[in-house]
Amino acid sequence: MQHISRDDIEAYDKRYRTQFINSLTGFKSVALIGTQDQNNKTNLAIFSQIIHVGANPPLIGVLFRPHTVNRHTLENILELKDFTINHIPACHVQSAHHTSARWEQSEFESCGFTPDYGPIIKAPYVKESNVQIGCSYVERQNIQANDTVFVIAEIKEVRLIDSVVSEDGFIDLETAGSITCSGLDSYHTTNSIGRYSYAKPNEKPQEL
Repeated sequence: MQHISRDDIEAYDKRYRTQFINSLTGFKSVALIGTQDQNNKTNLAIFSQIIHVGANPPLIGVLFRPHTVNRHTLENILELKDFTINHIPACHVQSAHHTSARWEQSEFESCGFTPDYGPIIKAPYVKESNVQIGCSYVERQNIQANDTVFVIAEIKEVRLIDSVVSEDGFIDLETAGSITCSGLDSYHTTNSIGRYSYAKPNEKPQEL
């Protein structure tokens, strides 16, 4: 087994180090975040730093890189408060990755996605997505260690295709066709290896 020290990591080429650290934590959720500005110009960007924050109230967190240059997604969220999180079907992964380019015009149009609006959230959903989450800004935390910005939002509505929610509330992401990612540019479909009962001491969990 290799042993890599902090000094070794610091000595890596910048691009190599970035890929190494980004893929080190394993598979991550990945989604398209839809926003718009006060002039109704839409924006769509792929994000892999999206995490569950809490269930009651239902909160989601999104981590943004340092706000030292224009970050249209972050700026739109801070301005209009609403945004959407849209799971990515495998058939749209190439177009979803393309949203990370520095487009001058809307990524919806440039990358072939369809904006879709509802009555609750003042931001565009991705019509091609099978799991769509409408969010509203709650607070931001500036992380001093590296100047990143952590935005916490409340889930205001969820829109998803039929037959993906089980009787106990579990969402079957494989049925929904949602992908996952690792690193900065590697995308993956998944195969379930099982669900297990609530873990208790001295009692072996049972497969559900």
